Amino acid sequence: MGKKRLPFTLYRVLAYITSVWLLLLTFLAMPAKYLVGESARFSLVGAPAGTERWFGDDTPLMMFIAVPHGYIYMAFVLVVLWLSLNRRWSAPKTVGVMLSGTIPVVGFFVERRVAATEQAAMDAEAASPAPAQSVTAPAAEG
Repeated sequence: MGKKRLPFTLYRVLAYITSVWLLLLTFLAMPAKYLVGESARFSLVGAPAGTERWFGDDTPLMMFIAVPHGYIYMAFVLVVLWLSLNRRWSAPKTVGVMLSGTIPVVGFFVERRVAATEQAAMDAEAASPAPAQSVTAPAAEG
């Protein structure tokens, strides 16, 4: 794998993983903690019978979803920084791509756009001829 391909590939993988974990956090763990169950802060409905331990303030879903998402997001940010330095992105583009991992569903769309742009740029670089190197002949002696 080329030196410029590794951060790009890691970015694509982590963009999807970060987005999926963010969806789980937003639509599963957070509602389980704050909206469902007797001990939930803003309880809208009670927990289904027999599943009370999965809902409310002490839900284990936060440990299983929120904590890994935090670590995955940190890795995502580092890989985006690596890719942006490698591809010489502007600061606003870098920050925008990093923030795409904080808004549910947006990460998928940003990943597709970045992937298409960067793939086209890498293909163009590969197709362009390498700059000619000047080779000087050794001076003739004598």
